[in-house]
Amino acid sequence: MKKQRGLICSLTLLAAGALGTGQAWADTGKLLLTGGVSTVEGPAGGGITPWAVIGSNASADEVGGSVSISRLKTKDYGLTSYGAALGFRERFELSVGEQDFNAGPAVALNGLGFSVANGQHIKMTVLGAKVRVAGDAVLDSDTLMPQIALGMEYKSTDAGTIRPVLDFLHAKTTGTDLYASATKLLLAQGILLNATLRYTNANQGGLLGFGSAAPGRDSRSLQPEFSVAYLLSKNVVVGAEYRFMPNNLEALGRAAGLGNALHQDNWKDLFVAWAPSKNFSVTAAYVDLGQVVPGVTGNRRQSGLFLSTQFAF
Repeated sequence: MKKQRGLICSLTLLAAGALGTGQAWADTGKLLLTGGVSTVEGPAGGGITPWAVIGSNASADEVGGSVSISRLKTKDYGLTSYGAALGFRERFELSVGEQDFNAGPAVALNGLGFSVANGQHIKMTVLGAKVRVAGDAVLDSDTLMPQIALGMEYKSTDAGTIRPVLDFLHAKTTGTDLYASATKLLLAQGILLNATLRYTNANQGGLLGFGSAAPGRDSRSLQPEFSVAYLLSKNVVVGAEYRFMPNNLEALGRAAGLGNALHQDNWKDLFVAWAPSKNFSVTAAYVDLGQVVPGVTGNRRQSGLFLSTQFAF
């Protein structure tokens, strides 16, 4: 917890510094839920994919921020995420995320000669930056112009006793994702559409490292991500997301005689977000990560419930 608090405090101090330079603090003038919620990696968006919106309640000429905590529990794994973000003048966003992944099933790898500790956790830090380059989701809601943003996520993974497994796969423990997002808000219809194109070589988002030894894929590839949301009322939205993932490791696993043991599926979810006030929101979702290292989980699909709370200002 100390590390997560330190990351969030760092962004809080950064916000204080921005205020000290004459920036106006957000007065919560932004419409409910138009800043998205916190993703598991930190940036504003849906639960699993970033949107072009700038997080927090800050509008033009303001500085705002958000903090969040999320929990995902699937059949064999658990993921706890902490995040914080700052939005500057509805133009820039800085974010930080800390993930703690319960990789308990990996102890099965000991049968292959590894020494994975019981109850092993994988931890990953994600530092993000996003800039809006065109459009305004709210002001352009009655035109065809979407809001467009470019972003990056620098990821560093601490694999603990699973590190020798990543070394065997030649999977690096640091990597950088680049992405472009386009978000279209149809305000009159209460519909939000988002498309993101990510340039990445992350395995399971980076929790299993980045890239692979041959014949697996080590280089980055373009992976699309899609979201759709519908406003049921002024403070309740439902939606769905689909995130394509690079299947970097399976070819290496097959060459080693492991069949589909290292296969990676795409991610998807169905979510509902409720904002009882402009400062607080709760998101619940059914998430399907597909097979996550099926060689140690008996080919079971990893689906389960996701819950996230966010405080924004």
